[in-house]
Amino acid sequence: MVWKLDRLGRSLKHLIETINALHEKKVGFVSVQESIDTTTSGGKLIFHVFGALAEFERELIRERTNAGLASARARGRLGGRPKAMTQRQIQMAKTMLADTNTTIKEVCQTLDVSKSTLYRYLKPFAAKQTK
Repeated sequence: MVWKLDRLGRSLKHLIETINALHEKKVGFVSVQESIDTTTSGGKLIFHVFGALAEFERELIRERTNAGLASARARGRLGGRPKAMTQRQIQMAKTMLADTNTTIKEVCQTLDVSKSTLYRYLKPFAAKQTK
């Protein structure tokens, strides 16, 4: 028993395989939201029709999401977490660390970042210097 048919599988093929596996084990399937009971021939028919519709709906949602993301990118919007350090802060950190009297802790406090963040942003520059 599941609440909604699209919760059972990601594709129509997966749904059918799952229901067939249950049928082989002599287990019936009931979807509460769609009122589908695969122990009857009518229920099996409705299952296949609703399964196809659920897959179609998921594909539409995916297409709309991708179109929205592409539209946002075209307008200059980027997704994801904002950068913790700006280029100016990275340059400031490199300048501060060039002075041997400045500690990592002081740089982190000045820029208000953690040690791991500082090292992550400086790692590409350190790799270039060793080559």
